[in-house]
Amino acid sequence: MAESKKIELKSLFASMQHQMSAQLSANRDNITHSGSKGDALENAWIEWLRKYLPSRYSVDKAIVIDFEGNISHQIDIVIYDNWFTPFIFTQNGFHYIPAEGVYAVFEVKPDISDFSDGKHNIAYAGEKIESVRVLKREAASFINGGIKNSARPLTKILGGILTSTKSGEKSNNNTLIKHFKEQTNLKSIDIGCIADYGSFYIDYSSPKRIIKKFGREQDVTGEITEAGMQPYLEYYENRQYLDSRFSSSENSFVTFFMQLTRHLQQSIGTVPAINLNKYLESINEQIDEDI
Repeated sequence: MAESKKIELKSLFASMQHQMSAQLSANRDNITHSGSKGDALENAWIEWLRKYLPSRYSVDKAIVIDFEGNISHQIDIVIYDNWFTPFIFTQNGFHYIPAEGVYAVFEVKPDISDFSDGKHNIAYAGEKIESVRVLKREAASFINGGIKNSARPLTKILGGILTSTKSGEKSNNNTLIKHFKEQTNLKSIDIGCIADYGSFYIDYSSPKRIIKKFGREQDVTGEITEAGMQPYLEYYENRQYLDSRFSSSENSFVTFFMQLTRHLQQSIGTVPAINLNKYLESINEQIDEDI
């Protein structure tokens, strides 16, 4: 009988961490101009996510829009769908992404403990995240297995912050936790990564409604209504901070990537199909609803 062999997973994860760290550092280390350094840092995270995330997810710097023309702040990183969201507006190299297609948004900063526009970077990230979550979205029916299904409930939008370091006392997370707790409702943060310190995720207490959908029980973020399904926002209004969990510094990229992937695949799944007619209303046009 042939002797069975094993590979040491710890070694594989260490190699993955090293590769991710090298990928992120390559484009930023030799840039000293503050503006250019900020752009390089954002681009490094974008390239890193593009490399490691499955190809079904697109990653760009962008502004998010809704069917009424409302816009978000400029978002450093948007992870979005380009399958059920078939159009992305691009002007002068900058993207405007319909809110229906957004999976996650991230603010990028060099130091999580620093301040931007007089706000702690966590609070600053919370305002950016809120500007996306508040936008209106409306889903459309879709075909699955040859069967037409009603519009699915709106999914939550993941929000986070990505930084290179954490200044101050390295072993004390009390200040970060204080700011996490202050980001409530649409400003609440889900996950993040501090490259030389560790990744983190935040646990929340939030009641989920159980409804009958597609012939089975399904967890959804809010109840379905006929008017755009906006009550999914109850999900953010009701959830309360419970705890924060930090990884070790030597596993920062691996644990962040695993947590992000789990959110995308198991917490969100696929974004709802976009209701294209809601956008065409802005130019007084309509496409066939009954096809």
